[in-house]
Amino acid sequence: MITKITALNRLFLIQSLRHHHLRRQLLHDGPDTVEELLDRHLVKRDKKDSEDNELLTRQRLTSTRREALSLYRDIIRATRFFMWPDSRGVLWRDVLRENARKEFEDARFEKDPEIVTRLLIGGRDAVQSALDKLVEKQKQKIEKERNESNRH
Repeated sequence: MITKITALNRLFLIQSLRHHHLRRQLLHDGPDTVEELLDRHLVKRDKKDSEDNELLTRQRLTSTRREALSLYRDIIRATRFFMWPDSRGVLWRDVLRENARKEFEDARFEKDPEIVTRLLIGGRDAVQSALDKLVEKQKQKIEKERNESNRH
């Protein structure tokens, strides 16, 4: 754990130690200066902590990238089912893939983990919602065809 001392607290500590040193002369076996004493007794950030934090950050990044790629693949797979054209005559599959690509490119350099998480969750929800609606429409279409075939 890293101990943080504000400038005011450090100044107070230095003055107290100097006063104590002058009064009792007990520092003859220890460090030569008050700064050396502070350095010796303050918890320092060691190299291992720094490496552990870097590794954890890299793992989170890798995990986030993996999730983003997984979402992108799921979007590409899901768009296979959208094979009808829009009003311009372009297949919805192509429109959806182009929009997904644009969204991912726009968010490519986002560093804030909260925003990245929100984007990933929103993307998953959007894919699931689109597939749910597609399934519902297909069920309605099948039901409609059954009703028409039963009438004839």
